[in-house]
Amino acid sequence: MRLAGRISGWNDDKGYGFVAPSGSGDRAFVHIKAFQPGSRRPVEGDLVSYAVTHDARGRSQATEVRFAGQRIERRRPARPSARIPRALLGGVCLAGVVPGTVSGLLPLVVAIAVVGLSLLSYLMYWLDKEAAQGGARRIPEGTLHLVDLLGGWPGALIAQQQFRHKTVKASFQFGFWCSVLANVAVVAWLVRSGVAHALTDALLGI
Repeated sequence: MRLAGRISGWNDDKGYGFVAPSGSGDRAFVHIKAFQPGSRRPVEGDLVSYAVTHDARGRSQATEVRFAGQRIERRRPARPSARIPRALLGGVCLAGVVPGTVSGLLPLVVAIAVVGLSLLSYLMYWLDKEAAQGGARRIPEGTLHLVDLLGGWPGALIAQQQFRHKTVKASFQFGFWCSVLANVAVVAWLVRSGVAHALTDALLGI
């Protein structure tokens, strides 16, 4: 069943807001991805029609959103080849930590940092996604970038694909990939210069 309502609390920078149904009923969370392909950006007060689904916590989410009078258009399936296999790339990087450490190419302190920060980054992306859907306080993008810069980016890649979070906003993705390149460059220098091995000896006594 489709409902009619108006856009409320729309945050265009972040691409989400809510739909307040006409008459009575609970408002539903709506993301920019829920609108038909080719639709204009919504603004506060737009009259729309929509269907309602519920997430794992029972919260209402608007889907198949159309502006009043907008014609129905079928969504074209996304081309798999155009998508970055984020979860696979992140998983391969984390899996490579074990043989790299065993062979002595990767100092233990670096391996611990990568795994620990990846877990932290994964949890932060999950919490930020939950906050976005619930209208709660968000984790600053700068904080996410900092953890990824320090070595948590493999976990971030997995979280981005699993939760479908932060993959569309171009400015965020630019900052994210810059942090990945910077981290890889710094880690490579630390390993080649011997600084990482010295830190492992000093901190772990190995």
